[in-house]
Amino acid sequence: MAVSDDLAHSAARGALVTMAAQAARIVLQLVSVVVLARLLSPHDYGLLAIALVVVGLGEIFRDFGLTSASVQAPTLSTGQRDNLFWVNSALGLVLAGIVFISAGPIASVSDTPELRGIVRTLSSVFVINGFATQYRAQLMRALRFKALAITDVVSAAIALIIAIIAALLGAGYWALIIQQLTTATILLLMLLFFGRWIPGRLSRHDKIGALLRFGWHLVATNLINYASGKIDTILIAANFGTVQLGVYNRSFQLVMTPLSQVRSPITNVALPVFSRAQTDRAQFNSFVVAGQLALGYVLGIPLLLICGMAEPVVAIMLGQQWGDAVTPLRCFAIAGTLTTMSFVGYWVYVSRGLSKQLLYYSLVATGLRVICVVIGSLFSMEAVALGFAVSAALEWPLSIFWLSRITVIPVRALYAGASRILVVSGSAALAAWAVSSIVMPLGGSWAATAAGSLAGAFTIAILMLIPILRRDFKTLRRFAALMVKRH
Repeated sequence: MAVSDDLAHSAARGALVTMAAQAARIVLQLVSVVVLARLLSPHDYGLLAIALVVVGLGEIFRDFGLTSASVQAPTLSTGQRDNLFWVNSALGLVLAGIVFISAGPIASVSDTPELRGIVRTLSSVFVINGFATQYRAQLMRALRFKALAITDVVSAAIALIIAIIAALLGAGYWALIIQQLTTATILLLMLLFFGRWIPGRLSRHDKIGALLRFGWHLVATNLINYASGKIDTILIAANFGTVQLGVYNRSFQLVMTPLSQVRSPITNVALPVFSRAQTDRAQFNSFVVAGQLALGYVLGIPLLLICGMAEPVVAIMLGQQWGDAVTPLRCFAIAGTLTTMSFVGYWVYVSRGLSKQLLYYSLVATGLRVICVVIGSLFSMEAVALGFAVSAALEWPLSIFWLSRITVIPVRALYAGASRILVVSGSAALAAWAVSSIVMPLGGSWAATAAGSLAGAFTIAILMLIPILRRDFKTLRRFAALMVKRH
């Protein structure tokens, strides 16, 4: 097998293992939504959403971009790996202390006394994740995707079981906090088991200055993206209260959490593979185009089907009392589809070491999102979700254009591929919406979902008569064949 074929095979096999694991995690997430949404209140989820704004912000500094720095580095000595471990661990300890001390002021400013205990408890996550960072990075670097997959699925499953038990025992919002802590702890233990290395002492001879500079640019980029991603939570909490925030958060989590659970580990596969292929322009470009097609079709079709059938989906997943989640759910499904198609651009930035250029682009994209969300916050919670979707629609073409001004990418192929993805996914969604709307009053939520899904599948089958769409699916079949092919 040639080197390029071997790398393609590694990418495909890694994607297969990762997708299988993420399918399991998505099932667990859906079980969590279905069960816990019936045991807990929108207020409970609103509290967690506010606390996780603080935790998520700290996690950006705790990682410091050093996971990606480790993975994309052409060479990484044992001493450098050990130095990065101690940097991440120290950052975790410092951030835990800062967040613990800040819990009181955060609770006072938000006028939510419960947050004091919640934030202080969650501060321990920084310590746990600080120790785990480089263990995960080294497994990614070694393309050990099976170990990562097992780790993610087992930790999520154990945490969900414990959270459900806690909720049944009347723990309320503490069930959600326990779930977060359990996930982090099990992750660390399993990464230690699979990593099988003990960090050495700090070494002055193994320089990590370049890795820290690369990481700092990612920190700045992630801060910008995080701020734009959490501005909606802050505005809804301030303007409409924790109940509306809970509804918004559940609809967001129903779509964006499973989506993130797919995109994040697929990124773990893509980054080391893209980094190794960057010296071969033709192979690199083929990976970029194939990556967009795979993400776009595999994720875009179900996302827009959810958009078309949002009413029965909300009734099934959350219950009738969550009817206000229908409109934001549709907006998030559209936004998720558009951001997925542009996500391949992030892989290009990081794998080619363009972290500073990614920072500049993120400043512009963040400005668009903040403007759209702030305008929406002047009206209602649903308008905030609409603003989120509008910003994604503006960012998608901008992302490809911006990247094309910095480095060589197959611009025409990316725009054309994205257009085909939208045609197929959008047509299926319209068919699903039309049929489910007719069936819902007659047969209920389950019948509407089943009928709408069949209508969407039939529409896709008809569209496959178009030659260019058949070629897209042949590309996906070839990639699938590499997944199951053995060396």
